[in-house]
Amino acid sequence: MTLEIGIVLAIITLAIVLFISDRFPIDAVAVFIMTLFMITGILTPAEGLAGFSNPATITVGAMFIVSVCIFKSGALSNVGYLLTRVGRKSYLLCLLAVMVISGCLSAFINDTAVVALLMPVIIQVCRDIRISPSKLLMPLSFGALMGGICTLIGTSTNILVSGIALAQGEAPLRMFEFTPAGVLFLLVGIVYMFFVGRHLLPSRKQAKNLTESFGMGDYLTEIVLLPESPSVGMPLQRSGLVQNLDMDVLMIGRGKKNKFKPAPDTILHANDVLKVRCDVEKLKKLKEEKGIELKSERKFRDKDLRNADAKLYEAIVTPNSYMQTRSLKELDFRSSNYGATVLAIRHRNEILHEKLTHTKLSAGDVLLIAADKDQAAKLRRNEDLLIISETDRSHYDFSKIIPVLSISVGIVAAAATGLMPIVLSSIIGVILLIAFKCIKVDELYKAIDWKVIFMLAGVLSMGAALEKTGAASYLSHFLIHSVGEYGPHALLSVFFFITFMITNFMSNNATAALLAPIAIVTAHELGVSARPFLMAVAYAASLSFMTPMGYQTNTMIYGPGNYKFSDYLKVGTPLNLLYWLLASLIIPYFFPF
Repeated sequence: MTLEIGIVLAIITLAIVLFISDRFPIDAVAVFIMTLFMITGILTPAEGLAGFSNPATITVGAMFIVSVCIFKSGALSNVGYLLTRVGRKSYLLCLLAVMVISGCLSAFINDTAVVALLMPVIIQVCRDIRISPSKLLMPLSFGALMGGICTLIGTSTNILVSGIALAQGEAPLRMFEFTPAGVLFLLVGIVYMFFVGRHLLPSRKQAKNLTESFGMGDYLTEIVLLPESPSVGMPLQRSGLVQNLDMDVLMIGRGKKNKFKPAPDTILHANDVLKVRCDVEKLKKLKEEKGIELKSERKFRDKDLRNADAKLYEAIVTPNSYMQTRSLKELDFRSSNYGATVLAIRHRNEILHEKLTHTKLSAGDVLLIAADKDQAAKLRRNEDLLIISETDRSHYDFSKIIPVLSISVGIVAAAATGLMPIVLSSIIGVILLIAFKCIKVDELYKAIDWKVIFMLAGVLSMGAALEKTGAASYLSHFLIHSVGEYGPHALLSVFFFITFMITNFMSNNATAALLAPIAIVTAHELGVSARPFLMAVAYAASLSFMTPMGYQTNTMIYGPGNYKFSDYLKVGTPLNLLYWLLASLIIPYFFPF
């Protein structure tokens, strides 16, 4: 143990604590750790920043663009119709179809995009066949994770491990090198979910409508604005109703037939009938002094808040959303950027109804939104939110299907045949997508998940520091001393176990960046091939089923599926243990020592 090794291990320990605590954005933590390595002199600035120019980082960025082009072209639009037809025939057939389709798509398309595509369809299917979405959303996420390990481009983790291997003198991982074992993992996972997992899935009661689902009974009512109210004659936004009562006015009835969704500058009139979101008990206490009268105390349903233009929508904060860690007030959600009204927020197992404007949003939060047609159209175009209460195909451009699919196949074929490295074929593919007008230049920046790019660049510095200082060799000697006497098979099994346990609580890419260099050194110390150890790390880092924070798609389904943390443990733990045993047997078979 040298001073440099001690510093590296201390910084990495700090990184693990920060990653697991989830108090700071993962990309910010990765860049912070990279900076610490440079400040302490462990890495030079050139070495620390090398992650930004690493082929893995560039390839991941390019594949984000390709995935977005496929998604927006409409090439996968018929998948939704297929699931709908199958789902109406049989739940078990639908379960199989969900896992097979999500697995096959995720082998070539970003798994977050696959889940975003299929989630609204699956929720609608669940409503049609009257089952809880919790019965299909977890299989959707798990299927996407299983499919992602089947090819090099199936997940950014595979590309990252390949980049680390190349940087340390190993041959890069090939496009379909993952496929034989990956397909076996996928098939075993489907069989497990069909015969065992589906019985462990919760069956949460499905609400009849969104107002019931979000527990809005005590927060939606009608009031009459009395002539003596101080709010009469004032613009809605400046009235005491909004300023003092934290009230959202969803609709105004003026006369017998005139009902409309108000704007912030709408002038309030005496005897206006307002449909509002507010704590009803609070209203009862304040009605006399505020010049308001409760018109009705009946329970409202979705149709009561709908007119020719406006209705309710359910939307999820996406994993890479700009809205994360920001409040609705900071986002100025009611401004022209969004223009809609948030009525409630489902955060994990809790539904929030009060002080919504000051609530910090997190990935996976589900918002109940009242919006008119124009506002809903803005929400659909906004990549920070995904509307899951309905499916929509209006934004697809079917004229782009043939060029997008042709270019995507070309990227895969060029890399698979060895014609050119994946980083080069993906860059050429992006250039062709621009040339064929499948995506605009200014849309490229929105297509790339910059949080992942900065996170990859940051975590690559951990591998560089481990290798440069000898910390990887130090940890490798510790593992060999502890388990080495039982042979490389036992060590490989240990690597798989450690990786999937860590990745359930920490970023899969960070886990891979931490363990891949140690795996390579361990193989060299044993005098065996590093391939099986690298594959164990790559597979295990993406097979995260035990926690909702283990992978982005698990986070995405948390709120819409109304899951609890224990649901992931109940369904995912046996699956992870099964994969651990399976990996210990099949990885040495497909990748001999």
